[in-house]
Formats: sequence, C-alpha cells, structure tokens
Amino acid sequence: MTTCKVCEDPLTLQVEDEETEQLQSVPDDLQLPCGCHFHWQCLLDQSTEVAISLKCPSCGTQLAANAAGPSATNPFPHSSPNVSIPTRYTSEGGVDENLDILPTITEEAYLAVNPEARPARAYHVMCAEGDAEGIIELLRDAEQGDGEEPTMAAPQLIRYQDPLANMKSGLHLAIERGQEEVVWLLLWMASTLPTHAFPEAAMQAAQAVGIQRLDTSPSEDVRALKDGRGRSAEDVAAEMDGVWTALLQAGVLHPRA
Repeated sequence: MTTCKVCEDPLTLQVEDEETEQLQSVPDDLQLPCGCHFHWQCLLDQSTEVAISLKCPSCGTQLAANAAGPSATNPFPHSSPNVSIPTRYTSEGGVDENLDILPTITEEAYLAVNPEARPARAYHVMCAEGDAEGIIELLRDAEQGDGEEPTMAAPQLIRYQDPLANMKSGLHLAIERGQEEVVWLLLWMASTLPTHAFPEAAMQAAQAVGIQRLDTSPSEDVRALKDGRGRSAEDVAAEMDGVWTALLQAGVLHPRA
C-alpha cells in the first residue's frame, strides 16, 4: 500500500458522514511529478522548504521548470504562467489530473513567515468580492486585537499590498472587480478626498455603521499606492473601458484630489 512520504500513514482522510455522523475514509492522495505521494496537509506543512527549493521534500527531485531562484530580497520565487508544479490529486471529490500546487505552496510559505498577513489577504478577498460588511468587521477586530494570530493595525490592513499578487492593494482589486461600494468605503477610511466629494449614499452607509474617517496624510492616501507595474488605482480604472468614467471625470481617484 502506498503511504504518505511524511507521516507514512495510508493516503486517506477520516471525515464525518453528514447523514450517519460516523467517520468514513476518503482518498487524500497528492502525487508529485517525481512520483512521491503525500497527504495534502502533509505537503503544505513542508511549504517553506518546497517554495524555496522547488524540490520534492522526500526525494529531492526538481519539481518545476523555468523557475527563477530565490534571492535575498525575495526568498520565494514569483509565481508565473511559465512556472508550475503539476500534480495528480485524488480526493473525496474525484481525481484532478493536472492540479498546479505551486500557488498554494507559495501562499502557505509566505504566511508561515508572515502570519500577520493572513487577515490582510482575507481583506483583499473581501475587497475583490465586494464584501463591505466583512471588511468593516475585519478592521474592527484588528483594532480590538481579537483573535490569537498576529495581525496588522487597521491603517496597515487598508494599505496592505500583496507581494504574491503583483503588489496590488485592496483598492486596486476593488477597482478591477467593479466593486463601487468598497471603493467608496476605502476612500472614506483612507484618503484625503474631501467629505463633500462623497455621494450622500456612501456617507450615510459609513455613518450608519459608525465608520469614522481616519487621519490620513497625503503620503498615506490609499490612492497613491502603486502596484508592481507602477499603476495607481486611478490608472487601473482608466484601463477599464468606461466602467469608472464618472469617478475618473470627477477626479475622486486622483491622489491629490
């Protein structure tokens, strides 16, 4: 019987059956290109090593081609369309014959070294999905110090730029996904845009949940952040074929507005 190269246990996982509430075994078999097998979580536990070396933690075989090596400033190689670790994953849901595990490995390795970035990455997901209520709750938790994991202060979270996503900020993501409610929320909390420039609905929504404007200097304005391609959120909006025409014409996305 093939076993996991880390824990040497059978390649199954015990889960509770929703109907009988009894434990049952389901497949949990992640096969790397070298032929070594792991439980999903067992391989993720080796993420830091794998992300740096791009080698199998068991046999040492190189797993990815066309990979840039680590550097002093960037210990984890950048994800790229030309770099992948194709795997075969058998799970309860079936078989995925060509699952690229590298993005997951890279993210886990980054979070292992930077645990405070975990809520920041959750914040970015909320910005992209338009979850304004979730953003407010997350920022309040950060200010109150809720939770056991280390986190950033609210101003740091709002301005967080993701090194695994081309240094985009939450505002970049909200602009890209057309999430206008989130855009106004971030401008309310972390820009120098005058209060009178906000739509009445945006001001009422912020005031209804008790969101105060932060004391933001021009250098801290979220609109001034640039992604890895040197683009501000205003630049991204200008590339989107008229989606943000009204805001661009009003100048509210310009850092000095």
